[in-house]
Amino acid sequence: MQPSRKAFFCCVILSCCALLISAQPNPYRTENLVIVTLDGMRWQEIFGGIDSALLGNPGFTMDKDGLKSRFWSDDARERRKKLFPFLWSTVEQGGQLYGNRNIGNMVNVSNRYKFSYPGYNEIFTGYPDTAINSNDKILNKNTNVLEFINKQKGYTGKVAAFSSWDVFPFILNSARSGIYVNADKDTLHGAWEGFKMINEMQALTARPLGLRPDLLTYFAGKEYLKTHSPRVLYIGWDETDDYAHAGLYDQYINSAHAEDAMLADLWNTLQSMPQYKDKTTLMVTCDHGRGDKIKDQWKDHGQNVDDSGQIWMTVMGPDTRPGGEMSSPSQLYQKQWAPTMAALLGFDFRPAQGGTAPVSSVIQ
Repeated sequence: MQPSRKAFFCCVILSCCALLISAQPNPYRTENLVIVTLDGMRWQEIFGGIDSALLGNPGFTMDKDGLKSRFWSDDARERRKKLFPFLWSTVEQGGQLYGNRNIGNMVNVSNRYKFSYPGYNEIFTGYPDTAINSNDKILNKNTNVLEFINKQKGYTGKVAAFSSWDVFPFILNSARSGIYVNADKDTLHGAWEGFKMINEMQALTARPLGLRPDLLTYFAGKEYLKTHSPRVLYIGWDETDDYAHAGLYDQYINSAHAEDAMLADLWNTLQSMPQYKDKTTLMVTCDHGRGDKIKDQWKDHGQNVDDSGQIWMTVMGPDTRPGGEMSSPSQLYQKQWAPTMAALLGFDFRPAQGGTAPVSSVIQ
């Protein structure tokens, strides 16, 4: 074959290969990501339902009969379904739930402090930074996965966060990252009637815990979802942690149950919108655990409280194999969430301080 003809055929072959490669479908079907956290929610209730010892303690539960009639069963599987019907129906059937230590499925924080700011930093940066050792309003110097995604083509201006706690603009460093963060007293800007109503409710509501009620945080995030169509949305709830610190077990349980109902409403909303239906992964987790019921430690968490580094995670979406309760013995860590979030969208996020692998079982 003459050199010119050989070169011509090589070019044709290379062009055909390039077309075949470009025609290959994206291996991931997740186009949108929704992350939700329940602050300080224990794995014990997630996997076992209400705790009989705390239910029966009048120092923690004022309405024992009411709580028992709504959530009690002698069977732990029934108890957890009564408390978290969405997690133990829709997610169990279509997703994965990690963290039942009773069957050896372990999930832990990596940071040494085991309270909120260090936990949220670990969730979103993949780096358990020892320099983050308080809940003070200090701008986080670490790059978080939300700002990383916000810089990717097709995602700029499409990443938003809503939280009940007013420290999140610092945790996510919205001043540097450029992502939209709406926290606590922040109002919604725009002419939409839903925004106006939420702003009015927020201005008039009682604030028994000193921050925005989780219900209003949820509806603010939901209205933003419907009007702005973000591709990545984070919603951070706080009431479970605050009621637990106050030793109000019945209110802790009631808030947890209400947040499960909000998760169900959120998922149904996503599935009713063409942009999100069958194209969205939902991740739900917590920032830290709590102490066990002994010595009143369930109210607390931190470096010196046993069990408060024990957490859980659930995932459901088009790239996650339905597995229900993950029963095989394993050990996962909170720092894996950030690279997993990015991987679900087809990106490789590696913290500058040293990376860690995504949770491989989450991604088909």
